[in-house]
Amino acid sequence: MAWCEAKGVDYLFGLARNERLVGAIADDMAMAEQESLAKSGPARRFADFAWRTLDSWSRTRRVVAKAEHLLKGANPRFVVTSLRAAKIDARSLYEDIYCARGEVENRIKEQQLDLFADRTSAATMRANQLRLWFASMAYVLLDALRRIGLRHTQFAVATCGTIRLKLLKIGAQVRTSVRRIKIARPQPVRTRPSTTSLTFTCSAPPSERSRIPMSAYPGCSRTTKIWFLRRRPYPHSATPTSTHRHHLAIPDPLLPVRNAG
Repeated sequence: MAWCEAKGVDYLFGLARNERLVGAIADDMAMAEQESLAKSGPARRFADFAWRTLDSWSRTRRVVAKAEHLLKGANPRFVVTSLRAAKIDARSLYEDIYCARGEVENRIKEQQLDLFADRTSAATMRANQLRLWFASMAYVLLDALRRIGLRHTQFAVATCGTIRLKLLKIGAQVRTSVRRIKIARPQPVRTRPSTTSLTFTCSAPPSERSRIPMSAYPGCSRTTKIWFLRRRPYPHSATPTSTHRHHLAIPDPLLPVRNAG
């Protein structure tokens, strides 16, 4: 912090909690606990105050505290920053800036833990680099699938590991006809892509993705409809028609396979 201040660099760091810090927000913690008990859910409040340690800091600095009470108990958190209160308030500082850093770390963990980017035990550096590239490309593909193709489903905020295990690693019987492709999945599969539809628009221009309304996918207990666009280009001003898309009928996984047709 002293280096950042000497160089004119703003900072926002997490601050380890201690008894003095927790005592400074005792009133806010008590109010958060009352709110949590009243609504039977988590409650949080924010405190903003000047703080200085007993001996390690050379000056007084701004500290923002999150006084949060969960169903399992108190959860106070603290950050120290050089940003002035007149520039950004305590809640925005913590939720919009500090928490965004944690979200970036979660994306790194996804690639490392879910897509095995840490498996670099090959004998040569080139081989390890290639394995890391594969993991990176896999993350880019899964992230695009999650942001675009799964945006209206229960997997819209799922991790790459969840998508890989519950959506991709499923055995199925594929039957192709002239007009449609039918995918029959085993009856024990209990996870549906969506209660209404799973939309793949990865091949469509960004300006056309919003033109496929969710009303085109009525709720159906037996079939989940999937529309996906061909890679054949079409005018950006035109709405995709039946000549630009296929219709896939995916049986409901809760029904026996024989009902797939």
